[in-house]
Amino acid sequence: MLFGTLIFWLFFVIVNQNKNNEALMAAGYIAGAEVFYRMTGSMVFYETGKYSVIIFLLIGMLYKGTSSKTVTYWIYLLILFPGVVIASFTLDYDVVFRKAIAFNLSGPVCLGISALYCYYKKITKTQFSYVLLMLLLPLIANMAYLFFYTPSLGEALMYGTNSNFATSGGYGPNQISTVMGLGAFILFTRLILIKDKVINLLDLILFGLLTYRALITFSRGGVITAIFCIIAFALFYYYKQNRREQANLIFKFILFAAVLTGTWVYSIINSEGLIFNRYTNRDAAGKLEDDITTGRTDLIITELQGFYHNPIIGIGVGKGKGMRSDLTGTATASHNEISRLLSEHGLLGLTAVLILIFVPIVFWVKFKNNYYFLAFLAFWFLTINHSAMRIALPAFVYGLALLYIVDDKKNPVHRKRLTN
Repeated sequence: MLFGTLIFWLFFVIVNQNKNNEALMAAGYIAGAEVFYRMTGSMVFYETGKYSVIIFLLIGMLYKGTSSKTVTYWIYLLILFPGVVIASFTLDYDVVFRKAIAFNLSGPVCLGISALYCYYKKITKTQFSYVLLMLLLPLIANMAYLFFYTPSLGEALMYGTNSNFATSGGYGPNQISTVMGLGAFILFTRLILIKDKVINLLDLILFGLLTYRALITFSRGGVITAIFCIIAFALFYYYKQNRREQANLIFKFILFAAVLTGTWVYSIINSEGLIFNRYTNRDAAGKLEDDITTGRTDLIITELQGFYHNPIIGIGVGKGKGMRSDLTGTATASHNEISRLLSEHGLLGLTAVLILIFVPIVFWVKFKNNYYFLAFLAFWFLTINHSAMRIALPAFVYGLALLYIVDDKKNPVHRKRLTN
């Protein structure tokens, strides 16, 4: 299945010579399908999705080039590699060097390439809508797969309020929650932007289904991230409209709220109240949990300790897991990309973080022509703070926030000159 997808998109991009940003569509489709392919065992190796996104965007850059203003993102990419040299000296002997580097750097590199392709890249609204559609389609396929190939929620409640692998298709609930949440957000934007009652009805149904699948993973990160994205998009888009359009939007917001509330109530009833307990930080018995972050705070603290003791050059790429094993006795991978960059890259990592945060903000202040900017930046930032960059999606979405969206060109009307 994966090989067929890659061959199709490769052919599609090359034949069209990326004239309409087909490479971005291909990268979007792969980013959306990555978790689905991992679930179904279609990947050649674990990081195939990220490498595929990188390759498609590089091919696209061969045809269209990059903006001359991408210097900061070239610097960001260069910043990542001194940590590889440090890792060659600091990694334990029983660690496979290639796998450790690939696992920890493929995400940040994917983000850098996405930024290089998208920064100041002009794209029409129609092309951009196709990119989002290509991103959405595999997420809907993933949702359908979960309905057909997971046990009923009643059979899966033995896990209590912990993240539920059974309702996540046997794959990581955190990643399923993330992709389902993004799919729900894209469907919400379609409800707002598309003025077609049939399409709106279909999108509302799909929104309810995707939201339900996100909720019953019992992983809160993707759901909370989607809520922030929806709020950011809705507020900015509403503010930009005239009064007549704002009045029309109110009805859609009410319709959306009704579907969301119905899905939430159905999830609570179907889970025998466990979903409610999960989101109010209680265990299955209703007792309040001590740590709302489910151990993520401890992971961040150990990584900040690594930065404190090695502030200049860091501890080296991939060393965080081993360091955590030495300090706590458990070799847990990082869930926070910000603290990982600081720990493994030192001051260079801090520089990378500042680039990733402030360059988009400067771009936004200057143009403000991308309604999705705040939502996409929020998705990237919140996702990498609860799930690091285990999948390509946050890296790709970060790039989409940097696009310069323009109106579609209209065919000029040629009029004959009046003659006396």
